[in-house]
Amino acid sequence: MKIKRFFAPDIRQAIRMVREEQGPDAVILSNSRVNGGVEIVAAVDYDETVFKAVKGEFPGETRSTEAQTAGTPVRKTAAEAPVSRPAAEPASVSRTGAPVFDANGSIWSQEPTLVELRAELNRMRLMMENQLSSLAWGQFARREPAAVELIQRLMCFGLTAAQSRRLVDGLGRLDGDIEALWQRALNVLASCVPLYGDDILDEGGIVALVGPTGVGKTTTAAKLAARYALRHGSRQVALITIDNYRVGAYEQLRTYGRILDVPVRTADSRDELRKVLNDLCDRRLILIDTTGMGQHDSGLQRQAELLDKEHLNKKTLLLLSATTRLSGLEDVADAFGVFRPDGCILTKLDEATCIGGAVSTAISRALPIAFYSDGQRVPEDLHPARAGALLARGVETMKNSESHINEDLIALSFGKEMANAYV
Repeated sequence: MKIKRFFAPDIRQAIRMVREEQGPDAVILSNSRVNGGVEIVAAVDYDETVFKAVKGEFPGETRSTEAQTAGTPVRKTAAEAPVSRPAAEPASVSRTGAPVFDANGSIWSQEPTLVELRAELNRMRLMMENQLSSLAWGQFARREPAAVELIQRLMCFGLTAAQSRRLVDGLGRLDGDIEALWQRALNVLASCVPLYGDDILDEGGIVALVGPTGVGKTTTAAKLAARYALRHGSRQVALITIDNYRVGAYEQLRTYGRILDVPVRTADSRDELRKVLNDLCDRRLILIDTTGMGQHDSGLQRQAELLDKEHLNKKTLLLLSATTRLSGLEDVADAFGVFRPDGCILTKLDEATCIGGAVSTAISRALPIAFYSDGQRVPEDLHPARAGALLARGVETMKNSESHINEDLIALSFGKEMANAYV
């Protein structure tokens, strides 16, 4: 068992230090207030038979000497500080030996009975939420059947329960044929879809395409280059890649460049990127293909700094795959917000069973849609975004899909929006 003391101004910082140094399997043996903050004793490779940290002491150490515990030095100055009675209960230990935190990061007691009590309270809350959700939905369905039908359709289309409710509430009186009401709802939705316009292919400039791995950035860059070359000539276009991680990324883009008769360059740093851009300054449109990264990749910030928006005077478009679930799309949009995108391109509409999630994300994250793609053909399968055509495509996809959302799940999701006020 490897034991170490951690000192910090407050308990949250101390816990963060434990997580970073000892990992998620570390066990909090004790915590107490000391002069200048808090002290935590934590261990990895935890063995309960040698656990003697009731008062922050463990075998082989006294508080007045500078001891070595499992090869880890203990700070003497902090170790000699007087210790008062713990101001908070020790962090709880889960069945696997890891500390237990609540949703807000607060520490729960080490007592197993309290851990079980919290689990039981969570189960009871979930049961109450489900019952209230079903009750709220049932009452709403009896009172406003037309609204329920429209909400069901909008959620099948891919909108969230909250977005669906707001849209239906904005329709006013729901009299008349349900199909006419559905068309009204789609018209309102179309007015909410943010559009970037087709000015990229008119104005040119420097355009960087960003997004997670596999979303179609390289193919989309080739499609945009081809469309611009057809309109203005191949001598007006250039391609740059800063993707030096994916095997064959440069070769793939260079193949497109040979086909389109446009130059393809690569850059590894901000200075090199500026030099390449200066060399290509006579080109009216320069497209930058970036490295695909997951939304939780620590390298996102470094890549955003390489594509420094203020110094490069460029536009940035975020690519969102319509095959990704709504929660994943929102996560991507939030993570890639570090690039401060000017708009987005929706990809893989031909593979999606529901494209409303991508539309919903564009609305909720205020990302104007510039284009959408629905295939691998260059450049045929790239289309300027038009709200009416995009929603018509979404409705057709919804009708053809066999994986309709279960009505009980719709009732549960929507009912929670109403029931939360009573929980």
